[in-house]
Amino acid sequence: MAKKSRKRYAMVLDSRKCIDCKACVVACKAENDVPLGVYRNWIGAERSGEYPRLRTSFDPEQCHHCENPSCVRVCPTGASWQREDGIVLVKYDDCIGCKYCIIACPYDARYHNPETHTVGKCTFCTHRVDRGDLPACVETCPSRVRVFGDLEDPKSPVHQLLSTRRHRVLKPQAGNGPQLYYLL
Repeated sequence: MAKKSRKRYAMVLDSRKCIDCKACVVACKAENDVPLGVYRNWIGAERSGEYPRLRTSFDPEQCHHCENPSCVRVCPTGASWQREDGIVLVKYDDCIGCKYCIIACPYDARYHNPETHTVGKCTFCTHRVDRGDLPACVETCPSRVRVFGDLEDPKSPVHQLLSTRRHRVLKPQAGNGPQLYYLL
């Protein structure tokens, strides 16, 4: 019997396609009932140049679902944890809201939920992924900035993009092994 390979989920982002429509942000908030004033994903903007040659680039951001997540290592209760497929989650019943994980995350991807007094973050929409659907932010993006899939599957669009296109990760020096890849 052939051994089934382990899944390893990741996301590839092509920031050059981002038009700052924020459909991904709205979809995430609606899908995951994220409270007002906090976000699981967001769009950063970087302006460059001088008048009249100004340029704005947009950078989608969220949890990087790291291979070696510092947020999990510092959690005193074990509420922050990592699934076998690499997705980093929070067990809300075990979270005491100490915010250690917020401080430990080099990507500012966690927030204190003002309603539950626990920590929240992107979950890659595990409730959707587990039934074979894409995360809400990926499915909603009109310009197809976000690509989600299994790094271990050669047929996965994530695997194909990363094996054929130049890419980078943010803050590799932090040693977390981010699984959010930006195409160059």
